Amino acid sequence: MNVKLYEKHIESRKEFDLILITDEVRSAVAESGIKNGMCAVITQHTTTGIIVNEGLPCVEKDIEILLERLVPHDYPYVHTHMLPSYGTCSGNSPGHLKSLIAGNHCLFPVIDGRLVLGHAQDIYFAEFDGLLRRRYYIHIMGE
Repeated sequence: MNVKLYEKHIESRKEFDLILITDEVRSAVAESGIKNGMCAVITQHTTTGIIVNEGLPCVEKDIEILLERLVPHDYPYVHTHMLPSYGTCSGNSPGHLKSLIAGNHCLFPVIDGRLVLGHAQDIYFAEFDGLLRRRYYIHIMGE
């Protein structure tokens, strides 16, 4: 079994940001030389997610609206108190909860050296805590 791990860096442009990463994942699979196996895409952060959906601006907006309705910014969250371990107050509880809903990874088959996605599927890095430099991994395993 061969294993390839790619560390990718990405910069979000706003507090809620869906960034298409499908091409980066496809390129990593092609570069890996792995013909048949699995590809995992994993975020390293607790206020981000990895989402699979149709890559259309209207769908992106609907995702944002739904998550905002489920996890509004103005709710009295407990995670807004002083955190001595950080030396500051937190205010990103909505980001943590949206990340919980989105999930931190997705898994895809690799067949004949190609990433297998559905006809309209795209892969997004989802930012829920804004304007930050982030990291995610593409982990490909197979033969």
